[in-house]
Amino acid sequence: MSLIKSKRRVADHGEVFTPPWLVEKMLDLVKGETERIDSRFLEPACGSGNFLVPVLQRKLAAVEAKFGKSDFEKAHYGLLALMCTYGIELLADNIAECRANMLEVFAGYLNLNETDELYRAAFHVLSQNLVHGDALTMLTDDGQPITFAEWGYLGKGRFQRRDFRFDVLTQMSSFTQEGSLFAHLGKHEIFTPIKSYPPMTVRELASLPSHSGLKEAI
Repeated sequence: MSLIKSKRRVADHGEVFTPPWLVEKMLDLVKGETERIDSRFLEPACGSGNFLVPVLQRKLAAVEAKFGKSDFEKAHYGLLALMCTYGIELLADNIAECRANMLEVFAGYLNLNETDELYRAAFHVLSQNLVHGDALTMLTDDGQPITFAEWGYLGKGRFQRRDFRFDVLTQMSSFTQEGSLFAHLGKHEIFTPIKSYPPMTVRELASLPSHSGLKEAI
């Protein structure tokens, strides 16, 4: 695997990819979290998925170990594993590749094709979780504040979604530091979602529109 696409991209954007062997060693440092289905990972410069793809693979292995005997649970917890991976990427071709690579891993695990509701639900989730934008300015490519969907599995095939602004989420550590002005407040008093949704099934997720650019990449 080449660690660069072009010298120009290195010069213009500092784009250099982490080799797979180093990715695995870094993930092993937080091995327990990479193997927890509902742990959340954000890669602020995700490229084509060098970190997020192996994170998803580890999560899906955990799904298989725990729920492999139940097709229903495997499908829904597999989707939850996908829902808990997030990325931001400055370059349009990289974010398209990342979405496609993640969808390929997910669909391959569950033997899905493009007509399956679960495939289309994953398609929608990836359009929300993998953002074309700048992690430093915390803005999307069209200048809007980056928002992320917090997904939760309620059981019995229903998922909960709440949306949060990325710039607000990054302030959490300062709010919770001992001795800070807001240390006495609970997270629920500061970090409220900008939007909450009613519980949704896979079928309902599959019927939702996705951000432009994902369909062309698949």
